[in-house]
Amino acid sequence: MSTKVTPYQSEQSKKQQVESMFDNIAGNYDFLNHFLSAGIDVLWRKKAIRLLQQYKPKKILDVATGTADFAIEALTLNPDKITGIDLSEKMLEIGRKKITEKKLEHKIELLKGDSENLPFEYNVFDAVTVAFGVRNFENLEKGIAEIYRVLNKKGILVVLEFSKPTTIGIKQVYNFYFSCILPLFGRMVSKDNRAYTYLPESVQSFPDGSAFLQVLEKTGFKSLKQISLTFGIASIYIGEK
Repeated sequence: MSTKVTPYQSEQSKKQQVESMFDNIAGNYDFLNHFLSAGIDVLWRKKAIRLLQQYKPKKILDVATGTADFAIEALTLNPDKITGIDLSEKMLEIGRKKITEKKLEHKIELLKGDSENLPFEYNVFDAVTVAFGVRNFENLEKGIAEIYRVLNKKGILVVLEFSKPTTIGIKQVYNFYFSCILPLFGRMVSKDNRAYTYLPESVQSFPDGSAFLQVLEKTGFKSLKQISLTFGIASIYIGEK
Protein backbone atom coordinates (compact mmCIF):
# COMPACT_ATOMS: atom_id res chain seq x y z
CA MET A 1 0.00 0.00 0.00
CA SER A 2 1.13 3.59 -0.57
CA THR A 3 3.20 5.59 1.89
CA LYS A 4 1.21 8.46 3.36
CA VAL A 5 2.31 11.74 1.80
CA THR A 6 0.66 15.04 2.70
CA PRO A 7 0.92 18.53 1.21
CA TYR A 8 2.03 20.27 4.41
CA GLN A 9 3.72 19.54 7.73
CA SER A 10 0.53 19.96 9.71
CA GLU A 11 -1.62 18.43 12.42
CA GLN A 12 -4.54 18.44 9.98
CA SER A 13 -5.65 15.27 8.21
CA LYS A 14 -4.47 14.68 4.66
CA LYS A 15 -8.00 15.46 3.50
CA GLN A 16 -7.96 18.86 5.18
CA GLN A 17 -4.49 19.63 3.83
CA VAL A 18 -5.47 18.67 0.28
CA GLU A 19 -8.52 20.95 0.52
CA SER A 20 -6.35 23.85 1.72
CA MET A 21 -3.74 23.23 -0.97
CA PHE A 22 -6.23 23.30 -3.83
CA ASP A 23 -7.93 26.37 -2.38
CA ASN A 24 -4.49 28.03 -2.36
CA ILE A 25 -3.57 27.20 -5.98
CA ALA A 26 -7.02 27.31 -7.59
CA GLY A 27 -6.43 30.58 -9.42
CA ASN A 28 -3.38 29.25 -11.28
CA TYR A 29 -4.33 25.58 -11.44
CA ASP A 30 -5.58 25.38 -15.03
CA PHE A 31 -2.69 27.44 -16.42
CA LEU A 32 -0.06 25.39 -14.60
CA ASN A 33 -1.67 22.08 -15.57
CA HIS A 34 -1.66 22.89 -19.26
CA PHE A 35 1.70 24.69 -19.28
CA LEU A 36 3.66 22.16 -17.24
CA SER A 37 2.29 19.25 -19.29
CA ALA A 38 2.70 21.13 -22.62
CA GLY A 39 -1.05 20.65 -23.10
CA ILE A 40 -0.84 16.88 -23.20
CA ASP A 41 -3.16 16.58 -20.20
CA VAL A 42 -5.98 17.78 -22.50
CA LEU A 43 -5.31 14.89 -24.89
CA TRP A 44 -5.23 12.41 -22.02
CA ARG A 45 -8.65 13.59 -20.83
CA LYS A 46 -10.10 13.33 -24.31
CA LYS A 47 -8.82 9.76 -24.71
CA ALA A 48 -10.21 8.72 -21.31
CA ILE A 49 -13.64 10.08 -22.21
CA ARG A 50 -13.59 8.39 -25.65
CA LEU A 51 -13.18 5.05 -23.88
CA LEU A 52 -16.60 5.61 -22.31
CA GLN A 53 -18.42 6.14 -25.61
CA GLN A 54 -19.35 2.49 -26.09
CA TYR A 55 -21.11 2.45 -22.69
CA LYS A 56 -23.36 5.46 -23.47
CA PRO A 57 -23.64 6.58 -19.81
CA LYS A 58 -26.55 8.89 -19.04
CA LYS A 59 -25.72 9.76 -15.42
CA ILE A 60 -22.04 10.50 -14.76
CA LEU A 61 -20.25 11.37 -11.53
CA ASP A 62 -16.90 13.16 -11.79
CA VAL A 63 -15.00 12.69 -8.52
CA ALA A 64 -12.32 15.24 -7.58
CA THR A 65 -13.75 17.36 -10.37
CA GLY A 66 -11.63 20.42 -9.53
CA THR A 67 -12.29 23.15 -12.11
CA ALA A 68 -14.58 20.79 -14.06
CA ASP A 69 -12.43 20.21 -17.18
CA PHE A 70 -13.13 16.46 -17.14
CA ALA A 71 -16.84 17.00 -16.50
CA ILE A 72 -17.09 19.44 -19.41
CA GLU A 73 -15.20 17.04 -21.69
CA ALA A 74 -17.65 14.28 -20.72
CA LEU A 75 -20.45 16.24 -22.42
CA THR A 76 -19.22 14.70 -25.69
CA LEU A 77 -20.85 11.49 -24.44
CA ASN A 78 -24.27 13.20 -24.56
CA PRO A 79 -25.30 12.28 -21.01
CA ASP A 80 -28.48 13.49 -19.34
CA LYS A 81 -26.63 14.80 -16.27
CA ILE A 82 -23.07 15.14 -14.96
CA THR A 83 -22.42 15.71 -11.27
CA GLY A 84 -18.99 16.87 -10.15
CA ILE A 85 -17.80 16.67 -6.55
CA ASP A 86 -14.70 18.12 -4.93
CA LEU A 87 -13.29 19.14 -1.53
CA SER A 88 -12.09 22.56 -2.68
CA GLU A 89 -14.68 25.30 -2.86
CA LYS A 90 -12.22 27.62 -4.63
CA MET A 91 -11.70 25.08 -7.41
CA LEU A 92 -15.46 24.57 -7.70
CA GLU A 93 -16.01 28.33 -8.00
CA ILE A 94 -13.80 28.38 -11.10
CA GLY A 95 -15.58 25.32 -12.48
CA ARG A 96 -18.99 26.91 -11.94
CA LYS A 97 -17.84 30.05 -13.73
CA LYS A 98 -16.83 27.95 -16.77
CA ILE A 99 -20.17 26.16 -16.71
CA THR A 100 -22.12 29.43 -16.50
CA GLU A 101 -20.11 31.00 -19.33
CA LYS A 102 -20.82 27.97 -21.52
CA LYS A 103 -24.49 27.92 -20.42
CA LEU A 104 -24.22 24.34 -19.22
CA GLU A 105 -26.03 24.64 -15.88
CA HIS A 106 -28.79 22.32 -17.11
CA LYS A 107 -26.22 19.56 -17.77
CA ILE A 108 -23.52 19.89 -15.08
CA GLU A 109 -23.90 20.39 -11.34
CA LEU A 110 -20.88 20.87 -9.05
CA LEU A 111 -21.05 20.00 -5.36
CA LYS A 112 -18.63 20.36 -2.47
CA GLY A 113 -18.12 16.95 -0.91
CA ASP A 114 -15.85 14.15 0.18
CA SER A 115 -14.92 11.38 -2.24
CA GLU A 116 -14.66 8.94 0.67
CA ASN A 117 -18.18 9.71 1.90
CA LEU A 118 -20.19 10.39 -1.26
CA PRO A 119 -23.59 12.03 -0.61
CA PHE A 120 -25.49 9.73 -2.96
CA GLU A 121 -27.64 6.61 -2.71
CA TYR A 122 -26.50 3.18 -3.89
CA ASN A 123 -26.54 2.35 -7.62
CA VAL A 124 -27.09 5.89 -8.93
CA PHE A 125 -24.53 6.48 -11.71
CA ASP A 126 -23.82 4.76 -15.01
CA ALA A 127 -20.19 5.94 -14.98
CA VAL A 128 -17.73 7.52 -12.57
CA THR A 129 -14.65 9.41 -13.74
CA VAL A 130 -11.63 10.57 -11.74
CA ALA A 131 -8.80 12.59 -13.30
CA PHE A 132 -5.63 13.05 -11.24
CA GLY A 133 -7.57 12.69 -8.00
CA VAL A 134 -7.26 9.18 -6.56
CA ARG A 135 -3.71 9.71 -5.32
CA ASN A 136 -5.08 12.50 -3.11
CA PHE A 137 -7.54 10.21 -1.33
CA GLU A 138 -6.72 9.90 2.35
CA ASN A 139 -7.93 6.30 2.33
CA LEU A 140 -7.62 4.94 -1.22
CA GLU A 141 -9.60 1.73 -0.68
CA LYS A 142 -12.41 3.57 1.07
CA GLY A 143 -12.67 6.09 -1.76
CA ILE A 144 -12.76 3.35 -4.41
CA ALA A 145 -15.33 1.39 -2.38
CA GLU A 146 -17.55 4.49 -2.25
CA ILE A 147 -17.32 4.84 -6.02
CA TYR A 148 -18.28 1.17 -6.38
CA ARG A 149 -21.26 1.72 -4.08
CA VAL A 150 -22.78 4.56 -6.09
CA LEU A 151 -22.32 2.89 -9.48
CA ASN A 152 -25.19 1.06 -11.15
CA LYS A 153 -24.89 -2.62 -11.91
CA LYS A 154 -22.52 -2.85 -14.90
CA GLY A 155 -21.49 0.75 -14.22
CA ILE A 156 -18.03 1.82 -15.40
CA LEU A 157 -15.17 3.51 -13.57
CA VAL A 158 -12.52 5.39 -15.57
CA VAL A 159 -9.50 6.73 -13.68
CA LEU A 160 -6.82 8.93 -15.25
CA GLU A 161 -3.73 9.20 -13.05
CA PHE A 162 0.00 9.81 -13.21
CA SER A 163 2.25 6.75 -13.36
CA LYS A 164 5.95 6.09 -12.90
CA PRO A 165 7.65 5.36 -16.26
CA THR A 166 10.15 2.49 -16.24
CA THR A 167 11.85 2.89 -19.64
CA ILE A 168 15.53 3.78 -19.31
CA GLY A 169 16.07 7.39 -20.34
CA ILE A 170 12.40 8.35 -20.06
CA LYS A 171 12.45 7.49 -16.36
CA GLN A 172 15.48 9.69 -15.66
CA VAL A 173 14.17 12.69 -17.63
CA TYR A 174 10.75 12.32 -16.00
CA ASN A 175 12.20 12.14 -12.49
CA PHE A 176 14.41 15.20 -13.07
CA TYR A 177 11.52 17.22 -14.47
CA PHE A 178 9.10 16.18 -11.72
CA SER A 179 11.54 16.64 -8.83
CA CYS A 180 13.38 19.79 -9.99
CA ILE A 181 11.75 21.78 -12.79
CA LEU A 182 8.07 21.36 -11.95
CA PRO A 183 8.34 22.28 -8.22
CA LEU A 184 10.45 25.37 -8.99
CA PHE A 185 8.11 26.73 -11.65
CA GLY A 186 5.03 25.73 -9.65
CA ARG A 187 6.27 27.66 -6.60
CA MET A 188 7.01 30.75 -8.69
CA VAL A 189 3.54 30.88 -10.25
CA SER A 190 1.28 29.47 -7.54
CA LYS A 191 3.07 31.11 -4.55
CA ASP A 192 2.48 27.88 -2.62
CA ASN A 193 5.81 26.45 -1.46
CA ARG A 194 4.55 22.90 -1.08
CA ALA A 195 1.84 22.21 -3.69
CA TYR A 196 4.14 21.37 -6.59
CA THR A 197 6.58 19.52 -4.36
CA TYR A 198 3.70 17.43 -3.02
CA LEU A 199 2.73 16.54 -6.62
CA PRO A 200 5.82 14.43 -7.42
CA GLU A 201 5.85 13.02 -3.89
CA SER A 202 2.23 11.90 -4.22
CA VAL A 203 2.94 10.32 -7.61
CA GLN A 204 5.95 8.42 -6.24
CA SER A 205 3.94 7.09 -3.30
CA PHE A 206 0.86 6.12 -5.31
CA PRO A 207 0.43 2.38 -5.99
CA ASP A 208 0.19 2.60 -9.77
CA GLY A 209 -0.05 -0.13 -12.38
CA SER A 210 -0.83 -3.64 -11.15
CA ALA A 211 -0.93 -2.45 -7.53
CA PHE A 212 -3.81 -0.09 -8.29
CA LEU A 213 -5.59 -2.77 -10.31
CA GLN A 214 -5.39 -4.96 -7.21
CA VAL A 215 -7.10 -2.21 -5.18
CA LEU A 216 -9.87 -2.06 -7.79
CA GLU A 217 -10.24 -5.85 -7.73
CA LYS A 218 -10.29 -5.94 -3.93
CA THR A 219 -13.15 -3.43 -3.83
CA GLY A 220 -15.22 -5.47 -6.29
CA PHE A 221 -14.37 -4.17 -9.76
CA LYS A 222 -13.90 -6.62 -12.62
CA SER A 223 -12.97 -6.61 -16.34
CA LEU A 224 -10.00 -4.46 -15.33
CA LYS A 225 -7.76 -2.71 -17.85
CA GLN A 226 -4.78 -0.38 -17.71
CA ILE A 227 -3.82 1.77 -20.70
CA SER A 228 -0.40 3.39 -20.57
CA LEU A 229 -0.08 6.93 -21.94
CA THR A 230 2.95 8.87 -23.24
CA PHE A 231 5.82 6.52 -22.32
CA GLY A 232 4.13 5.55 -19.05
CA ILE A 233 3.86 9.08 -17.63
CA ALA A 234 0.14 8.53 -17.03
CA SER A 235 -2.33 5.65 -17.16
CA ILE A 236 -6.03 5.14 -17.71
CA TYR A 237 -7.62 2.46 -15.54
CA ILE A 238 -11.01 0.95 -16.35
CA GLY A 239 -13.15 -1.22 -14.12
CA GLU A 240 -16.70 -2.56 -14.35
CA LYS A 241 -19.01 -3.10 -11.40
